[in-house]
Amino acid sequence: MILYYTGTGNSAYAAKRIADSIGDTAENLFSRLRSKNFSALESERPYIIVSPTYCWQLPHILRDYIRKTDFRGCRKAYFVLTCGDSAGNAAKFAEKLCAEKNMEYMGLAQIVMPENYIAMFNAPDEKKAVEIIEKSNGDIDAAAEYIKNGARIPQKKLSAFEKFGSSPLFNNMFYSVFVKADKFYANDKCIGCKKCASVCPLENIKIKDAKPQWGKNCTHCMACICSCPQEAIEYGEKSKGKPRYKCPL
Repeated sequence: MILYYTGTGNSAYAAKRIADSIGDTAENLFSRLRSKNFSALESERPYIIVSPTYCWQLPHILRDYIRKTDFRGCRKAYFVLTCGDSAGNAAKFAEKLCAEKNMEYMGLAQIVMPENYIAMFNAPDEKKAVEIIEKSNGDIDAAAEYIKNGARIPQKKLSAFEKFGSSPLFNNMFYSVFVKADKFYANDKCIGCKKCASVCPLENIKIKDAKPQWGKNCTHCMACICSCPQEAIEYGEKSKGKPRYKCPL
């Protein structure tokens, strides 16, 4: 069973490509996360968790979901993490998470995809994004081959900086300092379509007087700002003039 969490589509793309390759099903976790549905899952095949990388670890929203959910049947778990440049030492913490769940960790594949974190970086234009995705297909297919053969995905060598970036100290500091919704706002181009509220996995956006209002529970998935059909949402000054990103394939 392939379970994926996605903000702007990169992880959905990877999950569906793996599903096609190994003949398995891919389930979007959005509705489960949004409704806080922690009911048990059942699979006779390995669980494959596909997700973006947040500060070189699994997103907290997904980590917490895994901790609270009972995974029945097969006790093996693979992880496939999409990222803008590196998944850091996320494998270490994915393995620890498996130990907590009494599951067998089968490795983590890093898939470099187009950058979407426009609260801090620049997203590529569509042409460049397609090039990056097409280049990633080889790594996605390689991960699928390991999974198909029941083999453990080998761990890549890490730099000292990657190890530090994934550390709980740095990760928790990043979340406490940067992962906030208070800089999001909608400008005069907003038409009150409610698209931003509908794509938020934490139901952190409410519509008041035909305008979105952000609460304090945010995971910085960039779904709201990148899904707005009017490009009416900004993140302070950081997002102004930047292309929005949705997986083009």
